[in-house]
Formats: sequence, structure tokens, C-alpha cells
Amino acid sequence: MDQPKIERVLRLMKLMTANVNYTVEELAERLGTSYRSIYRYIETFKDAGFVVHKLDGGVYKLGKESRYFKEISQLIHFTDEEAHIINSLIEGLDDTNVLKQNLRRKLTSVYSSTAVANCIVKGRNAINVNHIIEAINERRQVVFRSYASSHTGIIRDRLVEPFGFTTNYIQVWCYEPESGLNKLFKTSRIGSVELTCDEWQNADKHHEGYIDIFRITGFEQHRVVLKLGMLARNLLIEEYPLAERDLQALDDNHWLLTTDVCSYLGIGRFVMGLLDDIEIIESPEFTEYIDAKLRTAIK
Repeated sequence: MDQPKIERVLRLMKLMTANVNYTVEELAERLGTSYRSIYRYIETFKDAGFVVHKLDGGVYKLGKESRYFKEISQLIHFTDEEAHIINSLIEGLDDTNVLKQNLRRKLTSVYSSTAVANCIVKGRNAINVNHIIEAINERRQVVFRSYASSHTGIIRDRLVEPFGFTTNYIQVWCYEPESGLNKLFKTSRIGSVELTCDEWQNADKHHEGYIDIFRITGFEQHRVVLKLGMLARNLLIEEYPLAERDLQALDDNHWLLTTDVCSYLGIGRFVMGLLDDIEIIESPEFTEYIDAKLRTAIK
């Protein structure tokens, strides 16, 4: 069985053990497959020894009396206390550590994300994040009430289709039907989250952008190559640990940084603070950006 089918079967098991009852047609719609495939999966569950109950209205559920149910639930479920301990350990890692991001992503993929989020965000923001998690899991549109835009300074409601978070739930990737664009929304700027009854209408247009080593996000990338001295290299790794993966040693005192950035803002600030220890290599557009910034600063 290939990976997409395995993922579909696991999602089906989750839906058939949820508190909500789904008909075969509803299961097929949520999984993006045919109702005939759902019936085949259900028969596979039966053949494997699972107990399957057929309820009124064409609803199918996996019975908890199945001899496998306990073992599976123990594998994919944590208590709130266990989740808190796990997240406390993960929280000890630096926010930019790639392992921290991967651990959170894997944990939230198999566990109720609300307990994970509650360990990271607090107060009103935790409530909003949990509502967004619910919307993502159920593929529903939401309204961000009283969202305060950092770009325009305007506070207004925004209808969006959320589909992914950045590290530690600081921002959420959404498709905004009004503008027809994928955007990042800061969770701290959301007044409240209202779940609508409407499912995603634009799933094929959902697209997460990039996050570069300087923690700048965007949908375009620009290649920059720098030659760094010892001081610049050490400060870069201390402030932006992910940069180490893009560094190549030239000799004992010099390193080559070859990286893709979403904008010149983050890398520009770093370079202008260490001009005596950094040489820009094969990056004419970035060189022009730095020259323009320096001319403006001198005026």
C-alpha cells in the first residue's frame, strides 16, 4: 500500500473513532475518495480483526471492544499530563532548532493538537489557536474577527481558509478568498476566531511560502552568497542556528554562506552590521540593495 493510501486509512480510522458520526458518503468526501473505496477499507478493517458497527443512517464506527483498539489508542494518544511533559522537554530546545520544529510537527500529526497548543500559547491566543486547529482538521473556513493588520494598520474581519502554522503557532498560513492570495496572519493580532459552516472552497490554491534562515517569510526566494570571517560566522550561528546547514568551510578562518532568502531585509541587517568581516559574492542584486541602504544612511 503506497503512502497516500496509508495516510487515507489512518485518517479514516480517526474519523470512525471520533465523537462525531459520519456516513459513508461524508467519509468519502472528507478523504477525497469514492464511497466504494470506503466500503473496501471497512471490509479490510473487518478482515484484520477490528469490530465495525453499523449505526442508523448509514453510519459506521470502529468498536472500542476490538482487540487491537487499546494497543492502537495507546500508540497514538497522550494524556494531557504526558503531552505537557513532552512539550516541556521540546520547549527546552532553541526556537530556531530544526529538530524542535520537526518534533512539534510529528507530535501534532498524531495527537490532538489542542493540548500541544495549550502548552505553548496562553489566554485568548490559546483559544484562537485551538479554534484554528479545529478548522484546519475539519477543512473549514473561519472569520478572524477584528484582525489588526501590521501592514495597513486597519482593524477588520477577514474570511480565510487556514491550512498550516509556523513554529510555535506564532503565525498561520491562510488562503484569503477576497484577495485570492495565500497570506501569513499573526495569531496574536486576531481578536477572535469564528468557525463557519462552510468547507474550504479553494484547497487546490493553498500554498505555504518559505521561511529563510533569518526567519523572514515569503513566496519568492533569492540566492545570496557571502564570504564570512570568523566573527561573522560565529555571530551568524549564534543568532540564526539554521544557517549552519548553508555554511561551507573555505579555510580555518573563512566560510562560504550560500543560502536562499525570502527578502533582503533580514540578511541585509546582518551584513550591514559586519561589513568589515563579510564579502558579498556573486549576488549583484543584493549588492545593489546594500549600496542603496548605505547611500540612504549617509544622507
